[in-house]
Amino acid sequence: MKKFVLIQIAVAINLFSCTAQPPLETVSKVDLRKYSGTWYEMCHLPAKFLDGCSCTTATYSLEADGHVKVFNKCLKDNGKWTSITGKAFAVTGTGNSKLKVQFFFPFRANYYIIDLADDYSYAVVGEPRRKYLWILSRTPQMDENLYNELVKKCGNKGFPVEFLIKTRQEGCEREE
Repeated sequence: MKKFVLIQIAVAINLFSCTAQPPLETVSKVDLRKYSGTWYEMCHLPAKFLDGCSCTTATYSLEADGHVKVFNKCLKDNGKWTSITGKAFAVTGTGNSKLKVQFFFPFRANYYIIDLADDYSYAVVGEPRRKYLWILSRTPQMDENLYNELVKKCGNKGFPVEFLIKTRQEGCEREE
């Protein structure tokens, strides 16, 4: 009985010590045809699979069956390009602003488009737990004022922006 009570107390302390995040709002609608094409990563939150990457891009293409082909690549510290191809599936009823991305079957990850320029010149992608975040641009460079504004918005949405890692896009001999 004493052990049961201690477990209940530990669970209660754990529940109350966790900071609950409000639901992550996404943009209302995304035209996947306009979203298709190459995006340059401006920054990201730390993620093991991005360690040692620069010149990072993500290229999306809408496939005939309705899913989106995802092709990510980066230049590793060792001077070699690395890439991975996956699929993204729009979540029904979200206006295509919430996708599930799959690089390894059967695992799918949340991919939420939380900010998007009217002209599709930049996008901000995150996930509900605020563990992953990317600021993307159609060009290898982004206006510093715009970048800072997007970072501030992300901070206001609960992302730990103090840990953002800027992605080097200069001096990249693009492998196409």
